[in-house]
Amino acid sequence: MNSDEAIRDQIVLATLPHVAFEGWSERALRAGAADAGWPFDELPIVFPGGAREMITHWYRYADRRMLDALEQADTAGMSTHERVAAAIRFRIEVNIPYREAVRRTLSFLALPHNVKLGLSSTYAAVDAIWYACGDTTTDFRFYTKRATLAGVYVATILYWIDDSSEDFVETWAFLDRRLAGASFFPRMGGRLRGMVDGLPRPFRVFGARGA
Repeated sequence: MNSDEAIRDQIVLATLPHVAFEGWSERALRAGAADAGWPFDELPIVFPGGAREMITHWYRYADRRMLDALEQADTAGMSTHERVAAAIRFRIEVNIPYREAVRRTLSFLALPHNVKLGLSSTYAAVDAIWYACGDTTTDFRFYTKRATLAGVYVATILYWIDDSSEDFVETWAFLDRRLAGASFFPRMGGRLRGMVDGLPRPFRVFGARGA
């Protein structure tokens, strides 16, 4: 990690507790910059895109932390289902201290002018998960696997933000059920190929790694 990235991490993480109460407002950004020891009027130097760029960086930060956790975990004997479940769990656990900020961010991304940002951020997250789990597909399955996992991932996030169970055990059980329900997709090759070719898929806009 370079020093610029570390500074960006620090500012974003200092801002998230304020986002929980103020949303992605100027007030939250001012408070976060102050907590990070960064002059607010110089914030555009670090984040020229303002709140939207800070959200993008936060998502990438969570991806990095997830990848670090996967590298440290013993996944050699895990099935694909288990590795994907572990990756999603690690990514969610990164944001446990910022759960209310996640809630406010989801509301922010649901606004019409932020939908593209929400879609691209979700795509980046599920792409990172599949990449970390060793996925090397480049055909139509590249898109269907990410579209399917996006549904599981978003549903799990929505379940988690309201989960009051100890250590979020109900969230992890929900995640396992959703992944088990999605496991039939690889057996639907012909039908899925037709769906991908015949319908617009937002995820296709972003393309495969290396494409």
